[in-house]
Amino acid sequence: MPRRQQPKPYHHGNLRRALLDATVELAADVGAAGVTLREAARLAGVSQTAPYRHFNDKQEMLAAAAEEGMVLLLEALQAGIRGAKGDPDAELVAISVAYVRFALDHTRYFRLMFGHGSPHKSVTPGLQQAGRAVFQLLLGIVARSLKKPPADPAARQAMFRIWALAHGIAVLALEKQILFDIGTDALLAATRQAVAAQLPL
Repeated sequence: MPRRQQPKPYHHGNLRRALLDATVELAADVGAAGVTLREAARLAGVSQTAPYRHFNDKQEMLAAAAEEGMVLLLEALQAGIRGAKGDPDAELVAISVAYVRFALDHTRYFRLMFGHGSPHKSVTPGLQQAGRAVFQLLLGIVARSLKKPPADPAARQAMFRIWALAHGIAVLALEKQILFDIGTDALLAATRQAVAAQLPL
């Protein structure tokens, strides 16, 4: 089990930030299901009642941290497709590679957002909105690739296929289930090839 950092005192006015940082750290250590308000408070160096100044319960605290992760993911995906010059097939490859890279670069957030015990997207309006933005970005690219409206069932099925492929690669890498040392560059190249092999949709 990774050694947990000692509690850090928070600066005045940054209690919420300290609690969210503690939540992300704890989720990486024990999983989202193992996070407690009491332990987040201890890690942040505050009283056991301090979290209630900002969050009604554990799920709300987890959702706030997951929302931050979703916003970071959306920014990473948007940055990833900028070089594709509007070509939807190229964007699908680029967004899949960006997704896997995000999982590698922001593993703590990724585990909190998608691991066991992660908060449901409906817990807070903010998390729901951030999750929907990621979903709509990918769905929109798939729909353009298929030349179909986003509401078309075929677009949603194809979107799920691409997402499942990228997510599966990310999880296999993070859980060290790939039975050889592939390295980051080779992993991203393999992601690019795997998604390209699905095209045209």
